[in-house]
Amino acid sequence: MPEEARPEIEEGLRLAIEKAGSVRELARRLGISPSSILEWRRIPSDRILQVESVTGISRKKLRPDLYGKRKG
Repeated sequence: MPEEARPEIEEGLRLAIEKAGSVRELARRLGISPSSILEWRRIPSDRILQVESVTGISRKKLRPDLYGKRKG
């Protein structure tokens, strides 16, 4: 199964991989190993702003659980 088609990853991570073109390219842009990204289910909170910067995808789309609408 191609790395981009892994069904267990969350939508934000899938979008970031697609935008970068591959796990390898996203890792290169982030300055980390592809194997690190392959361990993620979703983008870690300490990487969201960096991923937003290198992909142009808003943090709200990358991690709506942290940056989405607040109920209130």
